[in-house]
Amino acid sequence: MDDVVRFGVSLDRRLLTEFDRHIRRRRYTNRSEAIRDLIRDNLVGEEWIENKETVGTITFVYDHHVRDLAGKLTDIQHAYSGQILSGMHVHLDHNHCLEVLVVKGKGVDIKKVADALVSVKGVKHGKLTMTTTGRSLR
Repeated sequence: MDDVVRFGVSLDRRLLTEFDRHIRRRRYTNRSEAIRDLIRDNLVGEEWIENKETVGTITFVYDHHVRDLAGKLTDIQHAYSGQILSGMHVHLDHNHCLEVLVVKGKGVDIKKVADALVSVKGVKHGKLTMTTTGRSLR
């Protein structure tokens, strides 16, 4: 770290106890790193709100026996090819497939891609996981 600044935080004892449990569950070595991650997570959310260039993944499960579903999903992916960097397709069982797409672009554009894919009839579950390019975080 370039320039470490130490500061104090006052917390209700019960809140601190819960935070310490969180630290143990997540296997942080100390409170400082856990607090840094919470701050970073908040800043990543701000990047999405401010519509900066961001990255993420869109993960969804669908029934490949639904008529023309694979074609619809492919058409949507082609329509948003500027935001989709890569994809992975997994056959889960006889009926279900999993797709994971790596996406990059403005937050609002990536959300449109995710909404378009997840809302198609036959998609059983889908989720957009947002993260950052890392350029603005230390």
